[in-house]
Amino acid sequence: MQLTLWTYEGPPHIGAIRVAASFEDVHCVLHAPQGDTYADLLFTMIERMDRRPPVTYTTFQARDLGGETASLAKRAVADAYERFRPQLLLVGESCTAELLQDQAGNLGRSLGLPVPVVPLELSAYSKKENWGAGETLYRIVRSVLQERSQQVAGGTAKPERPPRRPLANIIGPTVLGFRCRDDVVEVDRILEQLGIDVNAIIPLGASVDDIGRLPDASFNVCLYPEVSRPTTLWMQRAFGMPFTRTVPIGLGATRAFIAEVAQLAGVDARHVLAREQPGVARLSASQARTPWYARSVDSTYLTGKRAFIFGDATHAIAAARIATEEIGFKVVGLGTYSREFAREVREAAGAHGIDALITDDYLEVEQAIAAATPELVLGTQMERHVAKRLGIPCAVISAPMHVQDVPARYSPVMGFEGANVLFDSWVHPLMMGLEEHLLQMFRGDFEFHDEARASHLPASAGPNADVPLADMQAAAPAPAATAVATAPTWSADGERELQKIPFFVRPKARRNTERFAAERGVTLITVETLYEAKAHFAR
Repeated sequence: MQLTLWTYEGPPHIGAIRVAASFEDVHCVLHAPQGDTYADLLFTMIERMDRRPPVTYTTFQARDLGGETASLAKRAVADAYERFRPQLLLVGESCTAELLQDQAGNLGRSLGLPVPVVPLELSAYSKKENWGAGETLYRIVRSVLQERSQQVAGGTAKPERPPRRPLANIIGPTVLGFRCRDDVVEVDRILEQLGIDVNAIIPLGASVDDIGRLPDASFNVCLYPEVSRPTTLWMQRAFGMPFTRTVPIGLGATRAFIAEVAQLAGVDARHVLAREQPGVARLSASQARTPWYARSVDSTYLTGKRAFIFGDATHAIAAARIATEEIGFKVVGLGTYSREFAREVREAAGAHGIDALITDDYLEVEQAIAAATPELVLGTQMERHVAKRLGIPCAVISAPMHVQDVPARYSPVMGFEGANVLFDSWVHPLMMGLEEHLLQMFRGDFEFHDEARASHLPASAGPNADVPLADMQAAAPAPAATAVATAPTWSADGERELQKIPFFVRPKARRNTERFAAERGVTLITVETLYEAKAHFAR
């Protein structure tokens, strides 16, 4: 186990709480010590829920360890049922309580409550949050549908009357998932365009009764594989229900998703894809504006920009594909903290000609970003902090996230509108970076320095109205020469020329030039030295 200041995922019981909080009538009882209730803040402060998550903690104390903590767990389960009257109870242990080996889930089952009690065994010291969410959802669905799956296996299930329109389930969206609330709306809209009805959305906003209807659908939409794949795989085995393999993030993936769903449902998708003209740069060439915007004059300078991508596997793989195929970036780094999906991420990285970074150590990610010298970072909340320290533009594409990544407005990342949102989110930081670079480049100009009067004001206005132009030019602040004891000194003209280099590659240019000068015994770096170094490294 490694001590750290930051973790990309919490322990697996956080994932269990996410699933419980997504359902309307499920309650979770956690055998946990005082202090493990910190998870509540994730939901009220980041997701901005209007209520606490449906969790009861046993909150045993140090003095209780000398007695029987198992009785505390049984009492907490009974009290939670009497107070909240849920349709299903989850009973598990936090990572700390797992050391006691009280097996709270089995204790809860032994009470004989009139609702399903699902014990959770979450392997807190070998697994993490997304795995915990996927395992919890799988156990809930299997518990509710166990009898029906046995009927199907025994050939005694009654045949259902086929619906007039195909039915689909959407599996995987949860609270604290990245833009799940809005992604569901976008996917629902696509299914409606295809003439497919949504049978159930699990677990976000669902009830236990909705789980009972899952087998009535024709297929499942596996929306977030980190959470939904265990459930969709089991339903495929138990009920013969196929599920989608394409996640509709990005324009190309959305088109592929529509074609895949249409095939599973046996419907015609031509009327939905009629407006989709890949490779055509017109506003009318797609239901998304991304193709036109990505090919517009204002965006051409973005072509070839170096992007480093890190996040959960689903969003990281999608981001790499969008960056290269839809916007024209060059992917120089791709990684994930989702070790369960390491194979998929390595395959995606190989397609981009790079090695994947599979780690949950944020310091290792920071080192990889610094070494790759990207011009844009697409990552989590942690990569936002890293990019800020390195002076690189950044956009958040994946959980873990901050409250600012849970906007009140409609802001999906899936579907056609999601493609628009991603384009804006990624391009705007680069455009702001260009603006900052221009401001820095012209900082010494007599019209743009910090004390210059506003250009739209009359010549007689402002504090510098009576100052001669030549004096203003002379008084304009010049960048101070940087002196390092062990490095060559920069001349004033060399420093000014260095400031004209874009800020996101300026540190590397400075290091290379200083190394070039030191190797040749040059003690004062001038403009000529800077360009000699540039020519040397270009070769």
